[in-house]
Amino acid sequence: MGPHSKGLQLNKNINKLNEHKIIVIGGGAAGLMAAGRAAECGAQVLIVEKMKQVARKLCITGKGRCNITNTAEMGVFIDHFPVTGQFLRPAFSTLFNKGLVSFFEDNGLKCVTERGGRVFPASGKAPDVKASLMRWLRSLGVTIRTDVAVSRLLTENGRVAGVIAGGQSIIADAVILATGGKSYPATGSTGDGYRLAKAVGHRIVPLRPALVPLETAGRFTGRMNDLNLRNIQVDLIVDGKQKSRQFGELVFASFGVTGPTILTLSTLAVDALDAGRKVALLLDLKPALDEQKLDARLVRDFTKRSHEPMSSVLRGLLPRPLVPVCLGMTHIRRERKPSEMKVEERRRLGNWLKNFPLEVTGYRPFSEAIVTAGGIDIGEVDPRTMESRKVAGLYLAGEVLDIQGDTGGYNLQAAFSTGWLAGESAARSEKKS
Repeated sequence: MGPHSKGLQLNKNINKLNEHKIIVIGGGAAGLMAAGRAAECGAQVLIVEKMKQVARKLCITGKGRCNITNTAEMGVFIDHFPVTGQFLRPAFSTLFNKGLVSFFEDNGLKCVTERGGRVFPASGKAPDVKASLMRWLRSLGVTIRTDVAVSRLLTENGRVAGVIAGGQSIIADAVILATGGKSYPATGSTGDGYRLAKAVGHRIVPLRPALVPLETAGRFTGRMNDLNLRNIQVDLIVDGKQKSRQFGELVFASFGVTGPTILTLSTLAVDALDAGRKVALLLDLKPALDEQKLDARLVRDFTKRSHEPMSSVLRGLLPRPLVPVCLGMTHIRRERKPSEMKVEERRRLGNWLKNFPLEVTGYRPFSEAIVTAGGIDIGEVDPRTMESRKVAGLYLAGEVLDIQGDTGGYNLQAAFSTGWLAGESAARSEKKS
């Protein structure tokens, strides 16, 4: 018995589990919330989780800190789901950010709001979020069965009838599919739900890594590994045209670039790369200065330090690892002195500081993606209930749906909200049946 299940009802013999009315497939954020809400509404609930512990991905999200939600108001929040935001409005109307924070605090988890409206557990520890959910589920008598995989959904006359799990049939009045996406597969997110949904008639929008680091050309990025640039502007360029812009933080890695700005731009970049288009990034390292003010700054620095080598002068403008990159890309010798610089060379330097180019050659695999783009087509799901339009009594929640959003707490809120609505809807439907 794993430490997560202490105090929960656990049955060793899966044949004894056929009394449950609602089965939740997947013990992640959406699944746990769906199970608890269904139990609150009076249903008997069983969670079936294929891993040895539930909430494994939840425990590592946000670099182990778990960005639960964001304080943005509804309209802004929905805008952070560029394509699918309106689908989420009913779920957010049922459980939104303030309600989610209140829920966790009522269940013993204090929360704090940080820069950008991002909400975290006050402890800074993601496992505390799991512990809060587990206390809630324990109090509601939810049954959890771990280390059991669901291989098939059972249907009869267009309605869900249960599942086959661990080689045994388990009958249910409703099933909630909350298996997650394909990101962080080591935590159990291996895309099982897509196969289960497709087998009962659902269309799967092609899967791609989202909120994922990007690979870039040039050996110099490796020399800047872990260099963190803050307060810069990053433009995504596709076939020579600007497609999107982000302001904030970028981190260099051995393979290319990551960080909040890159993760947010990555979905568009991945789609463009997959379509065979040319993708690049333009970094404005001095966004607070327009070209004229930046040139004046360079003139001032060059005058003040006219007899120092450019390699030294540039350290007043750039982090040390960027200096040789700048000199190499602008074709300025490191020993050259500002007093020797021509106007054209100074302007070339200024242009580079405002337009540092990076060619994007690829993106990292699902194992490094925060979420999955694509998934179950939301056109086949009723947003008012999260019920399948293909199979009555089947509900869908979380990342298994095609609802990816930006980084900053938006995706976890979507998982919790869709899980809450699915659980509530399934319980009410089960009562009527």
